[in-house]
Amino acid sequence: METESEPYVRLASLRQLHQVMADMNTARSLADTLQTVADGVITALGFEMAAVNLVRPDGDLVVAALAGNSAAEALITGRVGSRDSWDRRLNMGEKWGDLVFIPHTEGWVLDDDDVPQWYTDGPAPRFEDEWHPSDRLFAPMYTPGISGSSCGELLGVISVDRPRNGRHPGAWGREALQMYAFQAAIAISNARLRANMQRALVRLEREQQALRASEESFRQAFEYAPSGMAIAEMGGDQHGRILRTNDALCRLLGRPASAMRRYSFSDLVHPEDIGTLLRTSAEGGRAELRLGRRDGTYVWVSLRNSVVADAADGPRFLLTHVEDIEERKRRELQLAHRASHDSLTGLPNSAELRSRLASRLCRRADTDGLESLDAAYGHPAYDANGHGFDFAGATGSAIGSASYDGYDHHVHTVAPEEGRDDGAKGLAVLFCDLDGFKSINDRFGHNAGDAVLIEVARRLSRGVRDGDTVARLGGDEFVILADGLGKADAQDLAVRLRNEIIQPIRAEDRAVRVGASFGIGWAHCGMTADEVLKSADERMYVEKRSRPKQHRRAG
Repeated sequence: METESEPYVRLASLRQLHQVMADMNTARSLADTLQTVADGVITALGFEMAAVNLVRPDGDLVVAALAGNSAAEALITGRVGSRDSWDRRLNMGEKWGDLVFIPHTEGWVLDDDDVPQWYTDGPAPRFEDEWHPSDRLFAPMYTPGISGSSCGELLGVISVDRPRNGRHPGAWGREALQMYAFQAAIAISNARLRANMQRALVRLEREQQALRASEESFRQAFEYAPSGMAIAEMGGDQHGRILRTNDALCRLLGRPASAMRRYSFSDLVHPEDIGTLLRTSAEGGRAELRLGRRDGTYVWVSLRNSVVADAADGPRFLLTHVEDIEERKRRELQLAHRASHDSLTGLPNSAELRSRLASRLCRRADTDGLESLDAAYGHPAYDANGHGFDFAGATGSAIGSASYDGYDHHVHTVAPEEGRDDGAKGLAVLFCDLDGFKSINDRFGHNAGDAVLIEVARRLSRGVRDGDTVARLGGDEFVILADGLGKADAQDLAVRLRNEIIQPIRAEDRAVRVGASFGIGWAHCGMTADEVLKSADERMYVEKRSRPKQHRRAG
């Protein structure tokens, strides 16, 4: 822009300045905007060289664009000057409004700082306002402030050199450069905003693509998983209602997906396992329980829960992984059965017998009928030291009746009185020993003996009530636990079982017969399982010796 008599500025210069400012705001990228700013200083403001120094995120300033000198552009573009050095420059020299002018007489102290600069030299000025090659003029750019003011943060600095007329800019030139720097700051801020928006849009599109890919991966993993999976509602009135199931779960339960959506897991679980399901944590919970099939049978499954939140913290859903563990459970039950049952007869073994018997006994002997009734009706008169129960919350030996309902009550086992049949009912323990069994083993071999034991076990099991226990203690000894019998009932049971046993037994293609001796003992609290069995065993031997030897077996 040529220097004309103020305010007689050529209309062409104004149009040129207006066009340059329009170009700044229509550049396609931040880099194009910065270069347009530098080029505009040359085109519209009458300087031969201009550089745009842009503030980086770390505060230092980088030469982002340069115009007017290709050699200088190649030398200093991309180089960085520290913020401290730039602050020093902007606080020196003369203040022309927002502009900073540092004459060559003061600027020599800046020759060795770290701000990138293009060195030129020349003779001393011939007149007062002649431009010297070492003069420096800076136009700071601030983020837009209030109503056109430049009160924001420093955005960058436009540095200019070599006015075409060789003179310091006049009032109009200074005002134009200051206004240009203000508009350049707006253009750069807008370009940055557009660049950030473009990057955000690209990032959003990538995230949406990743989300769609993730959703598709989840759908495929869910639908084609080899084990069952389900998505259920979480919270509210419909908590646990099944929303979606995969093919594996539908096949496992024999129910179509449309039918599964009518249920919750509480509708499908085995009644005995409903407590297990309710105790299972929604997040990270695991449980092993039985789920109902369409044909009315149940299958053992392992449930693993996890919580899935919808996008943007929307509704939360329950993702349940259902694994078929029927075969493992079957093996576990088989192993448990083998550990607690006799391998030959299938009856409970000695360990299982003692466990069942011990579960009915506590450590306190029943010596007072009133106390026994108290215990039977859930009002224990003794504390945990007497019974082996944890009466939490009771203080001292006195237990308030309001606390009784919290206890796992134990009903004491009592025995009929010795010497007379008073009609009392108790837990009868019938100890059975086979007579003549050893001779069968010796004469016909162990296979015949095993066949006899199996048949005796079958006859004993057939001769007792549901809920009674028939166990093989070992060898040819059996024990029957029968609750709720009086003395006469126990005697009648022993006679019936003996009559069953003495019937001929087919073993190794021949008929053999064995006899049986029974001893009847009575379990009551205060005894151990071994003491009860020993008592019945002793009575069995008394009964065995009381009969003539020839009547101890049937043949």
